[in-house]
Amino acid sequence: MVIFSMHMHVDDKRKEAVRVTWIGAIVDTLLGVAKIIAGLIYNSHALVADGIHSLSDLVTDFMVVFIVGVSHEEPDEEHPYGHERFETLGTVVLGFLLVAVAGAMAYESTLNLINADQVSLPGWPALVIAGISILSKEWIFRYTMAVGKRLKSDLLIANAWHSRTDAYSSIVVFIGIGGAMAGFPWLDSLAALAVALFVAKIGWDLSWKSLRELVDTAIPQEELDRIKQVAMDVEGVQDVHSFKSRQMGPKILLEMHLQVHPYLSVSEGHYIGDTVVMRLLKEFTDIGHIIFHIDSEDDDEQRVCLLLPMRSEITALIDQQLEEHTQLIRRERLTLHYLKGRIELELRVKSADGGTVDHSALSAVYQAMLPHLQQQTWFSSLTLYQRA
Repeated sequence: MVIFSMHMHVDDKRKEAVRVTWIGAIVDTLLGVAKIIAGLIYNSHALVADGIHSLSDLVTDFMVVFIVGVSHEEPDEEHPYGHERFETLGTVVLGFLLVAVAGAMAYESTLNLINADQVSLPGWPALVIAGISILSKEWIFRYTMAVGKRLKSDLLIANAWHSRTDAYSSIVVFIGIGGAMAGFPWLDSLAALAVALFVAKIGWDLSWKSLRELVDTAIPQEELDRIKQVAMDVEGVQDVHSFKSRQMGPKILLEMHLQVHPYLSVSEGHYIGDTVVMRLLKEFTDIGHIIFHIDSEDDDEQRVCLLLPMRSEITALIDQQLEEHTQLIRRERLTLHYLKGRIELELRVKSADGGTVDHSALSAVYQAMLPHLQQQTWFSSLTLYQRA
């Protein structure tokens, strides 16, 4: 069984992920402070709440910076497969935070909808601040989303959507302020409720995807079929079975059995397996870890290794059979083929005096050995020959 892993540009990815998150944190700080001050001065409770929402994003920004730093660490003794699962766990937490934010928005919007006639009318500068917030958060969303997709980071993608919830929140505030100034104070609460439902769906989708990853759910069948086909196209591969897959952060982990011709040498079978791995890593850049096992037959149903004798036992039996012929021939090489629950023997012999064994003498030895071997339940066939 052979294991292959690929770790490329880990430091560059981590630095880029941290950089985009810090930029988002700076934007959140400036917007949060500006919205709270403007909301207090220009009598907009919605803008104050939106400013608090922006500052709450700082918590998730700091969490992302911490988790990205941990998840991109190289494998170690305690985590030989790497630390990408920390990113998955962080995505689950962030998704649930989105759901919680949506719940709070929905609750507040429902109360405001009930008490719409008590909402104070804000001043026009609050509308300007809300507009600036929309543009700023939409920009940071697109920037973070682009980096997250390039790095295949669900955590960054989740944080990007979190930024967009702030943009939606600002849209709600913008509509609410404009609607209140136009004589429709209830419009703010209705739009906020709709946005809250959308945000909740985003949070749930992110959490559900990462929860499936944490319980080692296989990658989609169509992607597995494409991977299997690439492996099958390698010369010498007869079948691919015992195919297992799972997601670990942005990486795919694979395990597979590669069936080759039963009479190939061990080194050729191993080389075929290496070729399969190289083809897969070249074709699918998101594969990070491959374990392959070379089979001489489909062993999904057969588990016979505990029922068949090992080489030492068979060698002792062969030597016992050759004992009465030691003046004529000696054992030189014994090759065993474990196939279909039985064992095929290839026995190469040499002359005891260094010459050539007569064909009739070799045939006589074969005929003498065969009945004894046929008494063994594991025996399949015997090929007896000498060096050419």
